[in-house]
This record gives sequence, C-alpha cells and structure tokens, in this order.
Amino acid sequence: MPTPQPDTRSESRKAADELLAAEPLQPLPTVAAGETARPLESFLRPRRHPVAVAGVVENGLVRLLDGGVKLAEHTRVIVVASEAG
Repeated sequence: MPTPQPDTRSESRKAADELLAAEPLQPLPTVAAGETARPLESFLRPRRHPVAVAGVVENGLVRLLDGGVKLAEHTRVIVVASEAG
C-alpha cells in the first residue's frame, strides 16, 4: 500500500481539479443491434494510435534510430529522455 503524501498542489490547481471532477460523465457510445463488441478506443476520433520509437540527440536534434520510421510533417510528439550517464 502506498504511503500517503502531503497534497502540494496550489489552490488554483486544486480548484481546477475540482471543476474537472465535477463535469458530467460522457455518455457511452451507441452500438447497433447485432454489432460485435470492440474496444472503447475504437469509438474515439480521430483514430490515432501512439507509436514509441527510439532515438538519440545529436547537436540538439532528435534522430530516430530506426530509419524505416517515417513521421508525417507536423506530427505531434512527446520526448521522454533518460538522464545522461
């Protein structure tokens, strides 16, 4: 069981979290009669799937290690880096 930690959020962050928690739940997607079950993610739009790729930073730019990976122009990415060791 995790050890309880003190709440270090700012008052504005706490208020924003409360507003978010108070929003009504979204309705479940409608399913036609006879349709087979599928994951909830398949109902989300646009249909994008995250892809994890390895890369290395050279001269301040990230170079993907797999040359076969092609990303579309203006693709949004999240960079996760390990500490230099």
